[in-house]
Amino acid sequence: MSDKTDRRCFLVRGVLGAAGVGAAYSSIEENILSAAMRDGQASAGGAPSTDFQPGDLAVGKIGDVSISRLFIGGNLIGGWAHARDLMYASTLFKAYNTEAKIFETLELSQACGIDTIQLDPACWDPILKYNQHRSEPLKTMVCVPLIADKTRMNDAIKHQIDLGATLLYSHGGSTDRHMMDGGSIDVIAQMVDLIKAQGVPAGVGGHSLNMPIECEKHKVDPDYYVKTFHSDRYWSATAEEHREEYDWMRGNPGDRNKNNDAMWCNDPDETAAFMETVEKPWVAFKVMAAGAIAPRHAFPHAFRHGADFIIAGMFDFQIEMNVRIAIDALRRTQQRPRPWRA
Repeated sequence: MSDKTDRRCFLVRGVLGAAGVGAAYSSIEENILSAAMRDGQASAGGAPSTDFQPGDLAVGKIGDVSISRLFIGGNLIGGWAHARDLMYASTLFKAYNTEAKIFETLELSQACGIDTIQLDPACWDPILKYNQHRSEPLKTMVCVPLIADKTRMNDAIKHQIDLGATLLYSHGGSTDRHMMDGGSIDVIAQMVDLIKAQGVPAGVGGHSLNMPIECEKHKVDPDYYVKTFHSDRYWSATAEEHREEYDWMRGNPGDRNKNNDAMWCNDPDETAAFMETVEKPWVAFKVMAAGAIAPRHAFPHAFRHGADFIIAGMFDFQIEMNVRIAIDALRRTQQRPRPWRA
């Protein structure tokens, strides 16, 4: 194992042991990042050293697939950063996440109990390489665009399954665009049926609460929903009086009152209340509002208000601490208004 991995693990365990799971998050993250930068990017090889035991991170099931309740998000690997008006963030993410760093990140994720990654189809290449020689490949929840043409939609689904997708769902932005433009709910239902016909759990993704409302209303029958969920208690959140449905799709840098890449769940209270009535598993994403909310607040908030699984974009130096926070949040969330649906 590398000295870098030992140093990272020591820092996480030492600070958490002395100060508790949630304390001094910013300082420990800065210390770990500094250590990672000093030691360089390349892994020296060998399995990561952690003190997590099998079963520490709880799992749930979607269909017949057993998956960890915390997923790693794929945006940071793909270099897609919701960075408000910071223009360099995507380039920085790509520069840091070399192939070697991606492999190290995924190895550490699995060592800590994370067994699933949420994935855009454009990010398959490093995952395929990583999984190729693994006795326990990382599971993948892959988003696909909505396509009205049945043959083309079916071809897109089959292609992702051939690559190794464990679960499939409609891309949130694609679903939002379809609904915003008045598209038929039948296109969403058709996608769900086509995925199910391939024997893979089928989900519907979206940022708008309209998505699960309309699916439930029209009896679309997905195996799960992938819906944004985060609080609005952070400084860059759009003021309530200026929020508009689908404003995250539009953006308007000329108007400081608009969303402008800063908010993805305009109605968290309404979302929690409606999802309480839904019997399908719920995978919550953007739970940290793209880095605006600390995991020590975001993870308990999501689980307490009904999420069955959460997706979190993480760099390697954040994984161990985030898993500990998730484990603690799950242990503390035994009773909640929405029953566990997975």
